[in-house]
Amino acid sequence: MTRQHEQLIALAGVFTASIQVDKLAKIGQIDGPVVECLINSILNTNPQSTLEIYNYNDIELFAGYQFLAKFLARNTSISREVLRYGLSLLMLERKLSHNKNMLTTVAKRLEQIKDKVRHFGILHDNVIAACGSLYEDTISTFNRRIKVMGDITYLQQPSAAAQIRTLLLTGIRSAMLWYQLGGRRWQLIFKRKKLLADILQRLNH
Repeated sequence: MTRQHEQLIALAGVFTASIQVDKLAKIGQIDGPVVECLINSILNTNPQSTLEIYNYNDIELFAGYQFLAKFLARNTSISREVLRYGLSLLMLERKLSHNKNMLTTVAKRLEQIKDKVRHFGILHDNVIAACGSLYEDTISTFNRRIKVMGDITYLQQPSAAAQIRTLLLTGIRSAMLWYQLGGRRWQLIFKRKKLLADILQRLNH
């Protein structure tokens, strides 16, 4: 697997999380296996490979690949909200990575969340609430925040708010991985055709 393929896995994680946020905000639903995969990614803090972070299989990230393919192909039908969420996550990750104290806080809190997962299970309300609180206490304190658009009926529900924050936290994790693998935003413009070719090859595999 090339470094660019690894970068695309991480980037697909960013936009898969963004898609789930958009779906939850608009119709009050999420895809359980996808969300489980994404939450696993924030709990695997010492991976031996990129695919290990996503349970050795990127099948749950296919919606992210599909979105990226449309974006890179300059398809105007893509969701502007999903694009905004994804690009905002890439920006917020940079703020987090330059805040050492906050990174320490995130690492400590994730260890506590791992204990909850062992006790309750990964999709338990207590785990989602803990992940949501972690995002609220850290990333949400930055001056620029992600404003999620959707149906107020869902957005006002505490459980949905916790799920949205949890998904955004998983998006930050994938964004961090993307940068660690050498991903940069300029590549989305100047390497567009090469990235698109690699994504299409993965989708057709």
